Amino acid sequence: MHTESNSKYDNLEQKSVLEILQNMNQEDKTVPLAVEKVIPQIEKLVTEIVPRMQQGGRIFYIGAGTSGRLGVVDASECPPTFGVPADWVQGIIAGGDGAIRKAVEFAEDNITQAWEDILVYNPTALDTVIGIAASGRTPYVIGGLQDAKKNNLLTGSIACNENAIISQHAKHAIEVIVGAEFVTGSTRLKAGTAQKLVLNMISTSVMIQLGRIKGNKMIDMQLSNYKLVQRGVNMLVEMLEVSPEQAKNLLAQYGNVRKVLEIYSK
Repeated sequence: MHTESNSKYDNLEQKSVLEILQNMNQEDKTVPLAVEKVIPQIEKLVTEIVPRMQQGGRIFYIGAGTSGRLGVVDASECPPTFGVPADWVQGIIAGGDGAIRKAVEFAEDNITQAWEDILVYNPTALDTVIGIAASGRTPYVIGGLQDAKKNNLLTGSIACNENAIISQHAKHAIEVIVGAEFVTGSTRLKAGTAQKLVLNMISTSVMIQLGRIKGNKMIDMQLSNYKLVQRGVNMLVEMLEVSPEQAKNLLAQYGNVRKVLEIYSK
């Protein structure tokens, strides 16, 4: 199993800080190349998700530990980035929200709990469940995918081992093989980075396909702080060819970049 194989580096405690950092960076450079190899699998999953979401479907990420936290992070960024309702993309972690900050013992070993957690959201056949597990064998994720499949939901998986068990229970299996970790078995490192990159690609490409980006701009972003308000002003200055003051007034009036563009675009 790649995620449990011995690190190529040993006697880490005897290395200098510079050596540790350089060696970690050397390993990290391999991750995007591993992700590149699975783009066709990611494409197939995204292509099936989009029409479901156009009809009201949602995405549920399920995972435990680092994998679960990464799903929660990606899901929680969708509303502020793309201006979508909070329920469009949900991150569900074994052990509940408390497990985001502190590990919950044996939560990942409950094979029935993931589906029970999903049931809270009244899932339908338009929804998608994506199981995330670096090892590919987490019971919580396996059970969630099995039950999602039984109930006709679209299923996808992200693992970092070949022939992962979760792949057997997902219509679209993504296996990013990043090899041994710098610290043996510490899948929060390369495996976690790979999972984050894949999640970025899934959510971003889905949202672009759903029309939540114009050109390359986040016109639906939530204006929740001064930095984002200024970003919105800059967008309007560029796209409408108005002065910063005019852009600021328009944004204050309509509260959303998209609304301003719909009314004032040439």
